[in-house]
Amino acid sequence: MTDNTSTPSDEAAQNAALQKAVIVGMQLDQDRHVIDEAVRYARLLNAPLVVAHVDVTRFVTYEDPDGYVHSAPIDINFDAGAAEFEAVEAAAATLLAGTDVTWTARQLVGDPALAIKQLANKLDAQLIVVGTRKRGIGESIREFFTGSVAARLAHRQHRSILVVPLGESVPDEQKEIWPEK
Repeated sequence: MTDNTSTPSDEAAQNAALQKAVIVGMQLDQDRHVIDEAVRYARLLNAPLVVAHVDVTRFVTYEDPDGYVHSAPIDINFDAGAAEFEAVEAAAATLLAGTDVTWTARQLVGDPALAIKQLANKLDAQLIVVGTRKRGIGESIREFFTGSVAARLAHRQHRSILVVPLGESVPDEQKEIWPEK
């Protein structure tokens, strides 16, 4: 089950139905293991699952008193974020097909850690699930400037965070975790 938030009152009603949810941060081409773990914990906690995708090409302009977020694009190509969300939503639908978990997808905007934190507060989420980053020099540079989403979430809110490792672990004898590719 998915939803597309269209009005502030719709979002408030959806938020009420999603109280105590498990939130999983999802991006394109994410390791399946992350969503599998989120499903496992949603079942264990008897909670709905919220697949959250953060559009970093948009920023929050203001938020209404009822929590409805208004945003603006950083770039003129503001359809890119919508297309990416549709792809993430389709991937989630494929990965979650056949599960007995009630789920929905949400498009968030801005800084990933702050956006997920805000959603978790609105839903009084029981757990936030995120994956580790991919290995490689490009990801190392990005994380140097933006920081780890998991680490920033751990220091900026009180909920438990499950950080799911990628399927490929680094052997103990390998000294560098993120070698150049």
